[in-house]
Amino acid sequence: MAFGMAETEMEYRVELFNRLAQTCFNKCVDKRYKESELNMGENSCIDRCVSKYWQVNSMIGQMLSAGGRPPM
Repeated sequence: MAFGMAETEMEYRVELFNRLAQTCFNKCVDKRYKESELNMGENSCIDRCVSKYWQVNSMIGQMLSAGGRPPM
């Protein structure tokens, strides 16, 4: 049973990471690749995006663990 719970948790974490990466990439990275590395603006945007994503995810997790429902 513990292995199944760990497997479910890992799947959740991987899905969360993939959604975070896709969301922040689409929001912050210019679709016309001019350079091989991210520029300063893209780096700043990704930092803010990831920070906000984790913050919101934590807030929702706290609400759900307290028995509340996230706002719709």
